[in-house]
Amino acid sequence: MAVSFHVRSNSFPSRPHPQAAHVVEQLARLRSSEEASSSSICQRLDNLQELHESLDKLILLPVTQQALTQEQNKKAVEQLLDESLRILDLCNVSKDALSQMKEGLMEIQSILRRKRGDLSGEVKKYLSSRKSFKKSFQKVQKSLKVSQEGESLAVFGKAEAVTIALFDSLFSYMSGSKTCGKWSLVSKIMNKRKVSCQEESNEFTRIDSEFQSEETLKMEDVQILESCIQDFEDGLESLSKSLIKYRVSILNTLGH
Repeated sequence: MAVSFHVRSNSFPSRPHPQAAHVVEQLARLRSSEEASSSSICQRLDNLQELHESLDKLILLPVTQQALTQEQNKKAVEQLLDESLRILDLCNVSKDALSQMKEGLMEIQSILRRKRGDLSGEVKKYLSSRKSFKKSFQKVQKSLKVSQEGESLAVFGKAEAVTIALFDSLFSYMSGSKTCGKWSLVSKIMNKRKVSCQEESNEFTRIDSEFQSEETLKMEDVQILESCIQDFEDGLESLSKSLIKYRVSILNTLGH
């Protein structure tokens, strides 16, 4: 879906509002951050939270509220609400998977520390859940699409695109699959830019590999992955709160 403050419309001024210009700058910064690493993804989660806080402020502007309530934008606004709900669902899917993985890792760490317990059983349980999560992630990724309908709400559509792209990267990172997904779509929407595909080797895949042969298992690597998961969880929780506030602001505008 595609408020653009550059679109020729009676609804908007010819010059962008400073808040709209700030949102455009944030979008450009997010688009330029395509590196696949845990720190990069965490930073993008933080940036997305800030972006949606800025969008929330943008919604409160009279010119935006006027646009959101115009009859010709009704379909676009409905789609905007649907997409915000879908993104919240993606947050929940991600948080649930991360929570279950962390729970398994904590149990494994406990067995390693005490040097007693069914380590093999817990490792098999973890790897089985990882296999299930990978299938779920792949299924969700196939459903990730960004609508490009309409021009009256373009800046919100671009925000949706970079948010969907982040989740595509996050799911790829957690499953260790090749990353060549929605950033290419973002590039298409926000000026063309080449995006490379690369096989992931990260905290998740390293532990997967070590769990295949328990002799190579390192407590330090398990702790690193658990810390990575915690960082992702914290970022997703903050993003969820900003998304909810953003969605409520849209609904409040429509209710006036």
